[in-house]
Amino acid sequence: MARPRRATVDDLRDLAGSMPGVTIWHGPMGNDVYQVSRRSFVFFRNPRPDAVDPETGERYDDVVVLWVASEIDKEALVADDSTPFFTTPHFNGHPSVLLRTSRIGELSRDELAEVVYDAWLARASKTAARRWLEEHGVG
Repeated sequence: MARPRRATVDDLRDLAGSMPGVTIWHGPMGNDVYQVSRRSFVFFRNPRPDAVDPETGERYDDVVVLWVASEIDKEALVADDSTPFFTTPHFNGHPSVLLRTSRIGELSRDELAEVVYDAWLARASKTAARRWLEEHGVG
């Protein structure tokens, strides 16, 4: 049986950009922000003081924020130490998880696709989400 293909940053960009109604906004420092219905669902974050290397104190420069549908979904992703997802106190109560792009290869492309699709579904209009789910045999 073939081993699943590992995810890449290009996969993340391709998956997010391929969702219906997506616009890509470039933040003030050139970071890509993927939006649907004028709401972010995936964005590449600038280095911030809340996400740092515990050994060096250096700010991570490769953090991506992905929306989730609920706090339960967030907890499921960050509680599993086998995944590269994490959060920081800054994001307490916020329906999102963080992912370092340096660890994206720990996910298969299919696993990454599921998280991106869920992020889009969490932020798209109900009509767009229902239409997408129906087109993909989920609704």
